[in-house]
Amino acid sequence: MSAVEHLKELHGLPVFDFPAAGEEAPGLPEPGEVAWRLSVDPYGDGADESYEQLWQRFLAAVDPAGIRALVIGRWSEDHSDDSGAVVRLLIEASGQLTGLVAVFVGDMVMEESEISWITQSDVTPLLTAYPRLQELGVRGGSHLVLDAVRHEHLRTLAVEAGGLPASVVRAVGASDLPALEYLELWLGVDEYGGDATEEDLAPLLTGERLPALRHLGLRNSEIQDEIAAALADAPVVARLKSLDLSLGVLGDEGAEALLEGQSLSHLEWLDLHHNFLSEEVAERIRQRLETAGVEVDLDERGEEEEDEDGDVYRYTAVGE
Repeated sequence: MSAVEHLKELHGLPVFDFPAAGEEAPGLPEPGEVAWRLSVDPYGDGADESYEQLWQRFLAAVDPAGIRALVIGRWSEDHSDDSGAVVRLLIEASGQLTGLVAVFVGDMVMEESEISWITQSDVTPLLTAYPRLQELGVRGGSHLVLDAVRHEHLRTLAVEAGGLPASVVRAVGASDLPALEYLELWLGVDEYGGDATEEDLAPLLTGERLPALRHLGLRNSEIQDEIAAALADAPVVARLKSLDLSLGVLGDEGAEALLEGQSLSHLEWLDLHHNFLSEEVAERIRQRLETAGVEVDLDERGEEEEDEDGDVYRYTAVGE
């Protein structure tokens, strides 16, 4: 199963695909009962419909004031088209979408676009245009921009990328997000723009600007061992209920740092799936944490690969 899949729900609401032009729509749900997914299909019945036309048709068919969650799927056939036009449409409709609390931008899977091909834009205006937004998700790190902000109501922030720019990581660390409970960042690999370092993550790990944080996911990283070592004595860990270091290249070095660092027995669950741990170290983690009541996911242990030059390397779950 791919780590990149279409969302099935957002903000606790089931995702519902708004019908494309030409599709039969016998009955639509109530505006606030679902998370509305809007996506153009360049090969489907509504192939001639632009995203803006789809958007206007949607706002005419569904009472905007009742909409609580939106999932933005494919906005064009051309991967060079960034999400700027979609962000603009959302901002322009902020006076109509008065009940909107959750947005996910870039809900595309491999068959539609590789994650590194998804071209994003500056998503900061979404947070300023929707001061009561509670959940923001973004898929794709290419050209993604986020400035440091203060937002009083955001509870969930998730950015999925094959390569997340360090500038975005630093912006999150410099933001004041007093209500944020759930933070998930897919850091990715340098080849696809994932150039964040442990130093870029340091402000996040103090937790000073994230007093409500209860879940931290630093996933899909080629510096997973370094991240684990940094978390071993990071102040933010003590207040977490769950920690996710999955999808990356975690090896024995990083796992040993976690075992030798501060206690993790207060966690409800620890996700380390897709890792490169030896059976010995994996068993030590199980004995230490599962006996303390922590649910630990150690599935999908990978094997190091050797290239033609004899260099050994590991791979993240999601790159291109």
